[in-house]
Amino acid sequence: MPTYKLVYFNVRGLAEHSRLIFAVAGVPYEDFRIERDQWPNEYKEQCPFGQLPFLEVDGKVLAQSKAIARYLAREFKLTGKCSWEQGLTDMIVDEFSDILSEMRFYWYESDPEKKAALNEKFNTETLPKHLGYLENILKQNGGGEGFIVGDSLTWADLAVANSNDWLRLVCPNPFDNFPLLTGLIKRVRETPQVAEWIAKRPDTPR
Repeated sequence: MPTYKLVYFNVRGLAEHSRLIFAVAGVPYEDFRIERDQWPNEYKEQCPFGQLPFLEVDGKVLAQSKAIARYLAREFKLTGKCSWEQGLTDMIVDEFSDILSEMRFYWYESDPEKKAALNEKFNTETLPKHLGYLENILKQNGGGEGFIVGDSLTWADLAVANSNDWLRLVCPNPFDNFPLLTGLIKRVRETPQVAEWIAKRPDTPR
């Protein structure tokens, strides 16, 4: 088996999706966490694009958080049972990338009034729109009582569950009006491997 080392800051952030994939797969890896003051001088030059996270696989380096998660999901058979399901899981994960892109407008705004306006728009318009799309997709898959794609857990379900953490940075209760997604998150978090990881992972603010 290859040797894996996942390098990121000591937060959940952009590495947590991959950590959840490792947890579900039951594959050992080094969860290597650095402090931000270590980053510029000790690790930045190791990164192909000068940013974290990156994954070492037997010494070879892979960067970009979504590329890392997709690679691991493929390796551990968590992308769906056929090429169509694989396309659907990609679609779901990419939708969360779109949501994250919308959030960045808020994060990088320095003017307090503009920031408040962006937050209001995100919480009342942008986020409900995107979560509504996902709620409908989940409902179309057997009524929404199972998984978001197919009949088994995939990296797309882990993306949904993981989003509940980072969306709360700007919206206290992002899934309140989406009962099927709320149920899916609960089912994923109660999966034994996921529950075990959540119980033992470092307690970080985000």
